[in-house]
Amino acid sequence: MEQYTTIEGDTVDLIAYNRFGVTHGATEAILRANPGLAAKGTKLPQGMTINIPAFVVKKVNTAARIWS
Repeated sequence: MEQYTTIEGDTVDLIAYNRFGVTHGATEAILRANPGLAAKGTKLPQGMTINIPAFVVKKVNTAARIWS
């Protein structure tokens, strides 16, 4: 598990996006790896060390076929 020290203006979803390129699922994984983190508020305190768990981004095919 990787550790990250927060900087001014960090939010959990911003950290998730910067680290994994997505927020869906990654934000929840970070919150699960850091019990009580959600209670710190939307913007995290600067200098806080949090755990960044391993997370695999699932690729979804979003192409729609409109003609057969």
